[in-house]
This record gives sequence, C-alpha cells and structure tokens, in this order.
Amino acid sequence: MFDLIELFFFAYRDFIGDADRLLLRYNFGRAHHRVLYFVDRRPGLAVAELLDLLKITKQSLSRVLKDLLDQLYLEQRPGVCDRRQRLLFPTNKGRALALELAQLQTRRFARALDSLPEGARAQAAAFLAAVCDPPAQDAPRGTAQAASQEVWEEMPGGAS
Repeated sequence: MFDLIELFFFAYRDFIGDADRLLLRYNFGRAHHRVLYFVDRRPGLAVAELLDLLKITKQSLSRVLKDLLDQLYLEQRPGVCDRRQRLLFPTNKGRALALELAQLQTRRFARALDSLPEGARAQAAAFLAAVCDPPAQDAPRGTAQAASQEVWEEMPGGAS
C-alpha cells in the first residue's frame, strides 16, 4: 500500500496547495479555510457543532474564528431558542471567498475525473468515505456529527 499512501500524500499536497496559495493573499491558513468552508456549507452552524465536526478545541478555534469575524467573512448571532448558543453565518464577503476556494478545488477534481472512465466519481467518493472513520452512530439529530453521518451514509459504499 506504500504506493497508494504516497499518491495520497501528493494528491493532498497539490489539492490543498491551490487553496493555500489563495489564502496567503488574505493572511489565512488551512484552519481558516476549513471553518469558512463548513460555515458556508451549513449557515447557522453552532460553534459547538463546528468544534465537534472538526474535532478541535475551543482554544484552537478561537483565533481563527476571531480573524474571520473581525475581517467580516463570518458573522455570529445568538440562537433563536437558546440565546447562549453562538450561530455562525457567512457574510457576502465570506461566501465569495469560500466559492473562490471551492472553484479552485473543483477544477482540480473535474480535471482528474474527466480523465477517468464513467462512474469514477462514485468510486472515488466510495473510496474516500471508506478511508474515513464512520461518525458516531448515536449523534443527536441536528448536530454536526449527525450531519456528517448523513453525508457518510449517502456516499456509495459509506453505509455500513
């Protein structure tokens, strides 16, 4: 499996490198990208759910979130039912950056998939889902963990 491990390292390096180069212009890093990506994909995501989804600590999220909030890429609102809850939303500026980053990575995936036989996308999705640990089966509905479980189950070969 060393050949696949090595290819995976190189594929990840190049896939993330496209975004890294763009993020440098904003003095952002990969952590900013991850937070912006998930908040853009799930507007209204609670900070607690984001921590759970990314499997990071409050401390590691704090600086990144502060940067994105201070520079108006994200906004934070209190929860509707629980005012202590902090919900995150992308601003127009945040959505634009998230889209620009996604377009870079989409082009790379599209180029790769275009060179492969029909059905390769489903096989690639199944492979990546199989590489990931399945999310906890007992995640409460409406949480980031439950959302990641739903995504995982929708992937070909993802459901156990």
